[in-house]
Amino acid sequence: MIAEVVINRSAKRLNRTFDYSIPKELEELVIIGSTVLVPFGKSSSLEEGYVVGIKEKTTYEVKDIVKIKHNLTEKQIELAKWMAKRYFCNISDCIKQMLTPGTKSKNADKNIQDKTINVVYLKKDLEEIDFDIETGKIKSDKQKKILQFLKSNEGVTVAEIEMFTGGTRAIIKTLEKNGYVEIIEKKIERNPLANKNIEKTENLKLTEEQQIAFDSVANTIQKNEYEQFLLYGVTGSGKTEVYLQLIGEALKRNKTAIVLVPEISLTPQMIDRFIARFNKDEIAVLHSKLSIGERYDEWNKIKEGKAKIIIGARSAIFAPTENIGIIIIDEEHDSSYKSEAVPKYDAKEIAKKIAIENNCPLVLGSATPDLNTYYKAQNKQIKLLELTKRANNSNLPTVEIVDLKMELANGNRSMLSTRLYDAIEQNLKEKKQTILFLNRRGYSTFIMCRECGYTVKCKNCNISMTYHRTENKLKCHYCGYEQDVVTVCPECHSTKIRYFGTGTQKLEQEINKLFPNATTIRMDIDTVSKKNSHEEILNKFKNENIDILIGTQMVVKGHHFPNVTLVGVIAADSSLNLDDYRANERTFQILTQVAGRAGREKLPGQVIIQTYNPENFSIVCAKEQNYEMFYNTEIALRKQLKYPPFCDIILIGFNSLVEKEIIEVSEKVYTYLKNKLEKQGFQVLRPMPSPIDKIQNRFRWRIIIKGNMTKEANEILNECLKKVYNSNYKNTRITIDVNPNNMI
Repeated sequence: MIAEVVINRSAKRLNRTFDYSIPKELEELVIIGSTVLVPFGKSSSLEEGYVVGIKEKTTYEVKDIVKIKHNLTEKQIELAKWMAKRYFCNISDCIKQMLTPGTKSKNADKNIQDKTINVVYLKKDLEEIDFDIETGKIKSDKQKKILQFLKSNEGVTVAEIEMFTGGTRAIIKTLEKNGYVEIIEKKIERNPLANKNIEKTENLKLTEEQQIAFDSVANTIQKNEYEQFLLYGVTGSGKTEVYLQLIGEALKRNKTAIVLVPEISLTPQMIDRFIARFNKDEIAVLHSKLSIGERYDEWNKIKEGKAKIIIGARSAIFAPTENIGIIIIDEEHDSSYKSEAVPKYDAKEIAKKIAIENNCPLVLGSATPDLNTYYKAQNKQIKLLELTKRANNSNLPTVEIVDLKMELANGNRSMLSTRLYDAIEQNLKEKKQTILFLNRRGYSTFIMCRECGYTVKCKNCNISMTYHRTENKLKCHYCGYEQDVVTVCPECHSTKIRYFGTGTQKLEQEINKLFPNATTIRMDIDTVSKKNSHEEILNKFKNENIDILIGTQMVVKGHHFPNVTLVGVIAADSSLNLDDYRANERTFQILTQVAGRAGREKLPGQVIIQTYNPENFSIVCAKEQNYEMFYNTEIALRKQLKYPPFCDIILIGFNSLVEKEIIEVSEKVYTYLKNKLEKQGFQVLRPMPSPIDKIQNRFRWRIIIKGNMTKEANEILNECLKKVYNSNYKNTRITIDVNPNNMI
């Protein structure tokens, strides 16, 4: 028998099958889905590959498969093949999403049984590590291999690194000395839920609206039918209670459930509610902050059928669960469901495909649905279920808009308007909690010379450096490069260098100055880099009754703090100024979500939104908490401008070390696609430099295509990719992204 094997390499020209003979002794073991070791090319070492097909004959002279490692199912291989075509990537990239994290060995097990263990974490930003590898600052192949392994496996033991990378303790120590990793001694917790002891809860009595929603979805679970639902409910309307009771319905029928949540910051509170309702041993949790050992055990718990409920971020959709009774995607509007790394998959699309295969309902939940989802619901492609009232009968918060232009005219140059300052002061007197939301980390957005206008930019990327006060450094948030603070302008030699814009660090400092007796805590990417730090910050805020929580997007979604009665939005305009057709939608969503954190119990809630654009319709609609008003305005604009949902936007991204080559490649791709796609009604725009035209010393160009994606268009794009990668362009990489989150 002959196996068709895909080699586990990311090179585009290897995105095809190679024939290998299955030796007699492995014939019973090798199936579609097997991971195998095979000789490949002139290399003396064996390559890892995946069996995607089995046939009786081949026209080639073939080598034997040497060893089998483990198996996926045929269904998983079919899904990987579909994803590779749909998302324009290698089959091996898609298969990797479905593999068990890590591999067990006697040594690893022995190590894990110790009372304490040395655990290795990355200390530097991923972008900075990539930059140091690419520029040759890190020369050792073993060091590179360890860092690449740690990028996707945070919190591994020294023994696991030795086992999976072939590195040694001495190499890890060198990386520690050079500041790339830190080694922490910690107690072993292979079960992420081991220390969670939550008081049990019973099903709550559903409101009339919740009951209608429950009955509609439960009916499809009982009939083993696929249907897609949008559970659209105002913040605090009890969507989670509906989810819990629907999962209970699936479990009654001996089925499993998958629940996706958008960010790691959501999982602690979400998991607590699940543990309170269901058997802890039946719940598996999957997200990137778990150690490789924890993920390995959770994955196997699912594989062995012990876990009936899988809760996790985007990649949990690939969990190896059988007999699925329901898939739930909470906060379905969240952009993190779309991967920005290869494969650039959309978890909602994958969930739909899996739900259809399993004849089970797919429930999308949100207080501010994605415009495309709501459009489908309006057009009866998705069944709409509405929750219009808060579940505990608490009122929605009152929302005020403060015009910052007027504040400036009145001489107030502070980050807080007079109205917000007074409200915080009053809240502190009443011993109530406040959340301040600012969608920027760091201290100041950029540094500029007020004499000549010079802005300090990264030497590798054409983008402003951000000032971080704690380290007193300028940092690039794209490549990780950092430098000392500039005090004299390099262009005109003036000393009038000033900080512009505002970040969370600067806001925290100003709050501490204005309210010296208030306790504060900050939650942004800089404060949550360590494992469990999300949970620790949120628990500290809630349990220690800290006065003010300052944070970025992490603080706005899904959290329930009964004592929070005031929410302040420092700069509502930051998301309006994005180079993106969804700027209004994202502004409305984030303002509505952040407003939903106030007054969730019997206490009245108050939201103050500071903006330079008080008349902008997305801000006005957020003030009114009126999604329909926002939707009707935005959908009319989208139709007029021919943006999604009225078409698809396809972004073809090019990046290269050689500027001449990138221009040549993008022009050839443009000519090819213009000839092929314009006949099918697509609009192919000319290649242009990307808005950020250089990152990590690589030039960046793009082509934007507008039209309705079809099977034929997909094949044309895949064929175009194949042609480029079979040509002589060695320095240029290409990615294709359909309806990308990020247009830069």
